[in-house]
Amino acid sequence: MEGWLGQASGLVPGNYLSQGTQAAASRRKLFKSLLSNRKLPQEPWAEETVLLFIRELSELDSNNFVQNAGVGEREGRVLSRLVRDRHFGLSHGIGRSGDISAVQPKAAGSSLLCKVCNFLVKDALRVAGLLDVGYVTTVPVATGMALTLVLQALRRRNPKGKYVVWPRIDQKTCLKCVYAANAEALVVESDTEGDQLVTDVDAVESLVSGERAEEILCVLTTTSCFAPRAADAVVEISKLCQRKGVAHVVNNAYGVQSAELCASLTSAFRKGRVDAVVQSTDKNFLVPVGGAVVCAPKGRDGIPTEVDRTYPGRASMSPLLDVAITLLSLGSQGWADLLTQREELFGYLKAQVSSFASQRGERVLHTPGNPISVAMTLDGLRDGPCGGSDEKTRFLGSMLFQRCISGARVFAPGKSQRICGHDFANYGSHHPAYPHAYLNAAAAIGMTRQDVDVFLQKLAACWEKMGGTKDREKGEGAGAPSA
Repeated sequence: MEGWLGQASGLVPGNYLSQGTQAAASRRKLFKSLLSNRKLPQEPWAEETVLLFIRELSELDSNNFVQNAGVGEREGRVLSRLVRDRHFGLSHGIGRSGDISAVQPKAAGSSLLCKVCNFLVKDALRVAGLLDVGYVTTVPVATGMALTLVLQALRRRNPKGKYVVWPRIDQKTCLKCVYAANAEALVVESDTEGDQLVTDVDAVESLVSGERAEEILCVLTTTSCFAPRAADAVVEISKLCQRKGVAHVVNNAYGVQSAELCASLTSAFRKGRVDAVVQSTDKNFLVPVGGAVVCAPKGRDGIPTEVDRTYPGRASMSPLLDVAITLLSLGSQGWADLLTQREELFGYLKAQVSSFASQRGERVLHTPGNPISVAMTLDGLRDGPCGGSDEKTRFLGSMLFQRCISGARVFAPGKSQRICGHDFANYGSHHPAYPHAYLNAAAAIGMTRQDVDVFLQKLAACWEKMGGTKDREKGEGAGAPSA
């Protein structure tokens, strides 16, 4: 028997000790396999295995050395035991003063865990269908700030670049990230294609070819969004950027969970130019808010690498730790199962909302370019019980929120918003003159059928309370299956 347990001979029967050491060795074989293969384990790790792995890495950090005597200003000292336990003793963070991907002499365990997180994420992207990915870095800031870091990296490469061509999406962060990078947005309004809003590729081309062409920093497209907006035409835009020599950044906030969006991005990698793709950790990997993944296709790793190298100072390791723990707990198969369940749930949500809408004289908007979000019209409700009032129509959203339905959004025309010096008519619809009032909901990863059922039940109750018609045949709550 090897190691210190060899000294236990005579205290406990050797065959008992042998069994225990074999069990411990089997766990350590998993650790060895993980570091050797550098991808998601096929099967999920038990919580005890994940905990042992994190604890062993933690013991490699100097603040956890038994005889350590730190005499510097940053020695990983933590006063509260609760805080220390919450972070597993990993208190040095990640990176060094000039590069958040750099290895810390005092924190071998934290540095290794950072590397583990990034290769797990890269493999998770592969399983999700995002192929040909090169460099991947997980940064401890949410999506908007990560986009700002990417745009700042682009500005260092192109000092003349000051304008970001930006197909409109009515989410404040998507615009504010441009101005936080000391750039300006050239807003491109969407085209209508039936019910859905699509990218005006001609307008984008006009801007990158016009008199300000030399000052174009990049085109910033968006994949995941609220219906009736479709994902931007990232393949066409990537080809355009390739022809014009213009950088292309993709906001893929919660697009990892969609096989369709991942396939579109993979095609853009192969057919055109994409300099960086940014996605959220919380929206895609079911962890608390606080992190984002920045990646690029193989052969075009410069911008994500630049983000690492120019991040000022060390950074929190908590978002990376959360992602690593979650992906190890899922394994490749568990992650794939979650993605499949989400795809199936999207079909269920769409069918249930369609049934609810048709029974009340409304309909689901036809938005085939959006594989995550569904929208149903509220035209009859607005023009009938709400008397044409946009404010009364919007009140449906407040009613749902007060009944613990979060995430559903109600749009009715008439609301304007000024953001970063831009005036947006009909803010919330992604278009200055969208013709319908509507309610949308998303089928996101981790959502369940019960969530959909409860949503429809409470929507039915709110609908009746507002004076909308019940189901003509079945009465109150039709179209809303029992939870």
